[in-house]
Amino acid sequence: MYEKIDKMKYSPMMRQYLTIKEQYPDMIIFFRLGDFYEMFFNDAIIASKELEIVLTGKDAGTEERVPMCGVPYHSVSSYLDILTSKGYKVGIVEQVEDPKSAKGIVKRELVRIITPGTVIDPTSLDASENNYLLSISQDKERYILSYIDLSTGEGFLTNIPLEDTLLHGEVLKLKAREVVVNSSFNKQIFSKLENIISLTISIEDNENLSSYFKNLLINLDEEERKNYSRLLNYITRTQMRQLVHLQKVVKYDINSYLKIDLSSRRNLELLETLRFQNKKNTLLSVLDKCVTAMGSRYLKKTIMFPFIEEDKIVRRYNIIEKMKKSFLDTNDLREYLSEIYDLERIVGRIAYENANPKDLLQLKKSLSFIPKIRQCINKIDISQFFDLYTDFNKYKELYSLIDSSISSDAPFAVKDGGVIKDGFNKELDELREINLHGKDYIINLEAKERDRTGIKQLKVGFNKVFGYYIEVSKSNIPLIKDEYGYIRKQTLANAERYITQELKEKETLILRAEEKTLELETKLFNEIRNKCKDYTNILQTLAKVLSELDMMQSFTKVSNENKYVRPNLNNDHILKIKEGRHPVLDLYEDFIPNDIEMTEDRVLLITGPNMSGKSTYMRQIALISILAQMGCFVPAKSANLPIFDQIFTRIGAADDIVSGQSTFMVEMIEVNNALENATENSLILFDEIGRGTATFDGMALAQSIIEYVHNEIKCKTLFSTHYHELTALEQDLKYLKNVHVSAEEIKGEIIFLHKVKLGAVDKSYGINVAKLANLPLDVVLRASDLLNKLQNNNDFDHKKLSPYNYVAPLVYDSKTEIEIDILNELKSLNFYEMSPIDALNKLNEIQGKLKK
Repeated sequence: MYEKIDKMKYSPMMRQYLTIKEQYPDMIIFFRLGDFYEMFFNDAIIASKELEIVLTGKDAGTEERVPMCGVPYHSVSSYLDILTSKGYKVGIVEQVEDPKSAKGIVKRELVRIITPGTVIDPTSLDASENNYLLSISQDKERYILSYIDLSTGEGFLTNIPLEDTLLHGEVLKLKAREVVVNSSFNKQIFSKLENIISLTISIEDNENLSSYFKNLLINLDEEERKNYSRLLNYITRTQMRQLVHLQKVVKYDINSYLKIDLSSRRNLELLETLRFQNKKNTLLSVLDKCVTAMGSRYLKKTIMFPFIEEDKIVRRYNIIEKMKKSFLDTNDLREYLSEIYDLERIVGRIAYENANPKDLLQLKKSLSFIPKIRQCINKIDISQFFDLYTDFNKYKELYSLIDSSISSDAPFAVKDGGVIKDGFNKELDELREINLHGKDYIINLEAKERDRTGIKQLKVGFNKVFGYYIEVSKSNIPLIKDEYGYIRKQTLANAERYITQELKEKETLILRAEEKTLELETKLFNEIRNKCKDYTNILQTLAKVLSELDMMQSFTKVSNENKYVRPNLNNDHILKIKEGRHPVLDLYEDFIPNDIEMTEDRVLLITGPNMSGKSTYMRQIALISILAQMGCFVPAKSANLPIFDQIFTRIGAADDIVSGQSTFMVEMIEVNNALENATENSLILFDEIGRGTATFDGMALAQSIIEYVHNEIKCKTLFSTHYHELTALEQDLKYLKNVHVSAEEIKGEIIFLHKVKLGAVDKSYGINVAKLANLPLDVVLRASDLLNKLQNNNDFDHKKLSPYNYVAPLVYDSKTEIEIDILNELKSLNFYEMSPIDALNKLNEIQGKLKK
């Protein structure tokens, strides 16, 4: 579009804009003009709509005004956040020369491109979340996935089997907003994802990496190197600077961690709830007692990637054990950690050269607490796990640099002055002295001129247009004598403003000193910030240590407050939990704990009424296992656990609206995923498999699946069902055990005990639950009639079940057995023999029974 515009028709400024826009047609250009970033032509139309700002026009040398809108430069972050969250890319065009020295139009250049995956502004980022930019490529039998968080400099790479669903799961797990691919990549792979999340697809074909970055690529094969090189080249092209904070890529094998697929992460509500997609009432919300943003991000990564290596898990158990024993020192540690700022992102801003004085002061304050934290970990006896010794002198060195140079009350912006400490730079001190004496001169000048002229209302003032001046009211103008040397400068309605030769000379001296002071302060601050870059690596190492330390104190706090215990790990496939609890529900209600014991057993067949807690029981076993493999204590009286390699769940019912698949089809796909990929060391949770189709079909599938898991996969499996006929499998399958979630029927009302017991049940209490849900009485009566006929005949007799053979009761006592008992109790009471207070107490007791 823009290349077809005749630029010569427009003003020089608009020609400058169009020249830049031609080079970057796929992004919205924020063009700096004074105190605003302005957008023109189609960019303005799009931005005004998305940002909900006024669309206006600008005279640009043609008859028609050019569409225009703009945003203030000081609040640009919020507008950039809106556009990038909607998938737009934004090019920032700044003035790159001083307007005072410019000949003709001020030179402007594109200085940075902001995309959804390259946002680093702290006001636009969630402190507890990483913002990953992904790179994906396809090789013969694998997808290569790499990703970098530009705000922290972390980089990772892994290989994924050539299955789209696995790739989609990883992209969703990382909450990616932007993916970089080469131009030949099949972008249709992302079509399903784009219906779920806002995903920007960016193209980068350059695989030639500058020598500056080559030390970041270690232990990568040729295709992996190409993938990561494209990612780094895209970052370089959009950020237009060298980023010293980018860390060496960490290559990991997804098989080195407990694998939890997408549906299982959702079903278990690890990071967000199924219903509201928020963090409240998730495993993350229970565990996140971190006091630093770095710790919260580290915790989230730990939930997504639990260990499968016993030594790494036990290491964390040992840390928690020691922290629990030294709880006072651990409380002190928590307090000191709360004073630590987000070092990872401060380092990122230093690398971007947009760190401000407050960032350096936050860095200094954080470093000041390292000696106290080191002292704490010594007392707790965990210094062997957290190295704060190797670079300790470097921390002190950096602290001294900032402490000696940056004023403790430095403003947010360098341009406001007062950033550099007195005594740090001799030239700056001299300029400040000139400023100080110059301003003292101005203050004294007013008193001196009043005495000299006898004009008591005389004032000395300043404005940016006219500089310093002496103001005399109209009534006092006759008192001005030629000998005073006053030169008229400005006439106002009620006063005249003058200058003197002496004042003019002092003004020049003061203003030049102020300008030089600001220039020198800016230069000195930039030099100090650049020196801080030299400490990038040690600060990133420090951040990692503090992140895990914060997470471990969080684990300890949660374990203490919620009475978690240290699990034992075994290699004998034994799953034994005594009084296990659901970590989330345990906080919000009087939770009834339950046991599980699977030694040689492979399949636990769970029966029981609806709403009795079967799904909760299954979820809590999985959550306890995940907690254990994260290295955290678990909610139980005792736990002896195997180390699982994968967890598969099919819990609840949900259509896949995106792909148009029914509940039953989604169920079968998820079951197949488990059957295809589970190993003997996996954990499978299947909740009421087969309920989405005809009864006999569903029962047949359920039994076949149980047999396959039992005989072929041989992994620990929890299988809940309402097909009570399946409980007979206990007689045929050696390693299957029946358990049930108990309930009692008292006077026609069902009471859920939520206790898991050995053996099976032969009743689901479905009609009782329907009554609890207040279904219409006619529906409940008809259902009871049909149930009786089905149970008495053991087959489907159409004639007997026909509505024509149903006669609704003409008289039906709709009162429950409890209500009948209460009526009988009321009849038996003699109110004449009761005191008023006894009668009220009895009434309250009866009301309580009815409310149950």
